[in-house]
Amino acid sequence: MGGASSRDQRAETSNCLEDETVESSNSTFFTDEELTKLKSDYDTGGVEKVKTVVQQKVTQLDNTELNVAVTGESGAGKSSFINAMRGLQFDDEGAAEVGNIETTMEPKGYKHPNLPNVCFWDLPGIGTKKFPANKYLKEMKFNRYDFFIIISACRFTENDTRLAKEIKQLGKNFYFVRSKIDNDLDSNRKSGRQFNEEEELEKIRNDCVSKLQEAGIPSPSVFLISNFDLNLYDFSLLNKALEDGLPNIKKSVFILALPNVSLEIVEKKRKELRKRVWMLATLSGVIGAVPVPGVSLGCDIGIVIGGIVHFRQCLGLNDSSLQSLAKRAGKPVEDLKAVVTTPLVGGEITPDIINRLAWGAVAVTVSAIELALDTIPVIGSIFGAGSSFLVTYKLLSAALDDLTETAQKVVIAAFGTENDPNQKSVQ
Repeated sequence: MGGASSRDQRAETSNCLEDETVESSNSTFFTDEELTKLKSDYDTGGVEKVKTVVQQKVTQLDNTELNVAVTGESGAGKSSFINAMRGLQFDDEGAAEVGNIETTMEPKGYKHPNLPNVCFWDLPGIGTKKFPANKYLKEMKFNRYDFFIIISACRFTENDTRLAKEIKQLGKNFYFVRSKIDNDLDSNRKSGRQFNEEEELEKIRNDCVSKLQEAGIPSPSVFLISNFDLNLYDFSLLNKALEDGLPNIKKSVFILALPNVSLEIVEKKRKELRKRVWMLATLSGVIGAVPVPGVSLGCDIGIVIGGIVHFRQCLGLNDSSLQSLAKRAGKPVEDLKAVVTTPLVGGEITPDIINRLAWGAVAVTVSAIELALDTIPVIGSIFGAGSSFLVTYKLLSAALDDLTETAQKVVIAAFGTENDPNQKSVQ
């Protein structure tokens, strides 16, 4: 790096790795043990050995599966919940079939439209003639799922509590969701009686909790939701509970699969995607630079393009996601597309687009090179100022910021401004 000796570079890198280890749970997908190994690998094998470890982590991220089981009695709204979590409406292509009778005769998986390693499983309703409770527990292959959502549209039943106890014995997490809350409140309004909405919601929640406690579920949490308005009631609290119950990488996968219904979700996605930037840049720095047309520095064009495409999908900026979001918000999709001004959305990412992005990113890189090398996580100081690592890092960072800002504008166009009272998760 800029004339520094190999010994100086390794000493600086060791310091960087030690600093990174302190904050590993917040800043990377690596555990403390993995970061210690990464430091050791670089000390003994140099950049090439580090590249192998980082590539293994990227591959692990790409291949990590998340399987979510959605169960409960027939008619509780399982299919509608699955569609909502996948950002789809009931009439979208690939949506789970919705009906007032039991439409699910066997476990059926529905992959996320943008992240195919995420799958929501619609399980048959427990307690039906085809699946009585004692048979149900044996046939659903519970071990395949990461966690369970138990949905009820009224009161949780003996079957629901029995199901929860069986899930607990498997060491899996389960969450009680009381659906169709909007229907309950509408019924109260139509009855003509005066009521306080917050008090009514608390009454419904307390009733569910007390019944579950009577059935032997200690300290149950019940989340009240509407499958048709994910910004109301307990949807954000449910997501937080689901996130907290998952290990590090699966938590990240879950966050990236959430529908973009609030600015809070977009910001969470940005933080998760930021963790990938330095890893992709590391691979670029080892593979070698390909000059960007018109500028003196280079990067790995393929890694940059692949990263941007992944960011765009996770942030819900592909055409199908925009169409689904517009339908959920009840807005013309043209209103959402009107706020999209970046060339990174709406078509193929080409080297020419990267070239235009590079001018701004490289200018920042050249003017703040020392700061960048001090702040890039883990191994920024391994590579020189003109390396492919640094240029790739700056390009992907700039692209992620651009796409995140665009996703925020789309959410505001869909659901209103940050001050919209229905946007409870937006500060």
